[in-house]
Amino acid sequence: MSLEMTYREALAKSIEEEMQKNPEVFIMGEDIGRYQGTFKVTRGFVEKFGSRSANYNYRILDTPITECGFTGIGIGAAMAGLRPIVEFMTMSFSILALDQIINHAAKVHYMTNGEVKCPIVFRGPGGAAKQLSAQHSHSMDGWYAHVPGLKVLCPATVADAYGMMKSAIADDNPVIFYENPGLYTVKGEIPDDINYTVPIGKAQILREGKDISLVGYSRMTQVHLAAAELLAKDGIDCEVVDVRSLLPLDTETIYNSVRKTHRAVVTYEDWRSGGFGAEIVSRIQEDCFDDLDAPVVRVGGLNVPMPYARNLELLCIPSEEDVVAAVHKIR
Repeated sequence: MSLEMTYREALAKSIEEEMQKNPEVFIMGEDIGRYQGTFKVTRGFVEKFGSRSANYNYRILDTPITECGFTGIGIGAAMAGLRPIVEFMTMSFSILALDQIINHAAKVHYMTNGEVKCPIVFRGPGGAAKQLSAQHSHSMDGWYAHVPGLKVLCPATVADAYGMMKSAIADDNPVIFYENPGLYTVKGEIPDDINYTVPIGKAQILREGKDISLVGYSRMTQVHLAAAELLAKDGIDCEVVDVRSLLPLDTETIYNSVRKTHRAVVTYEDWRSGGFGAEIVSRIQEDCFDDLDAPVVRVGGLNVPMPYARNLELLCIPSEEDVVAAVHKIR
């Protein structure tokens, strides 16, 4: 059996189930309690986990507006044996906690010779939502995927949001869990199985094809699926590769697809210059050069601060039309 729900509901269900199973799991962040979260992922949580009781003793922690402070508290709790989930109101605000995440969470296991673990999940909306302007629209997934010691997950589907969150909470390493706000209302099905998980570090093929590989992650995977439908009308059979996990990166699935189709377009919402998609392009061209019949094309966001005006905002974010144009360049 399966259950239909939105991406947001799948995240909430996954977190709630893991908190019910494990009293060491708790969640902290700005406005996640009474306000129920900026994007309402924690709707109803304070009533279930915030009351004084033997089993659920204040496990929904509203924090002050101090990302560096509550991130450090979460890391300390993880080092002490708990499994915190730190929600950032927007992942753009995690910039204020980079020292805690990169210099401490990502390195403590290595610097203690494996004696100290840091099982913590840093999660929240990353990327453009709708007119949140320049300071609230960063796609920082590639920044974190640059850091050894972290795991970086960018689920694109409802089932993956559900199953990968469970895997992230269970992992003994610090995990960056990226939720594009454009996916929160997307509907899909999840297995009716409380123990369902999705493995970390494994890409997937969401659409089989023979002519060209469309490689992406997070909301850009949904853009690829829409572009593939448009390209099918032109007789171009696209294979859609959903990367899912940036760190660790499953290059085998990507390479196998490219070796089959001999062409690739890589799309990412981050700024085109230096975004993680450029890393994927580089690896394909280094390791699959002899299999390519055309250069790999990358489609990224414009290298400008995100505008507030909706018409300008849309111009900065890759669309299915941009992907279609990129495919026609190498067909």
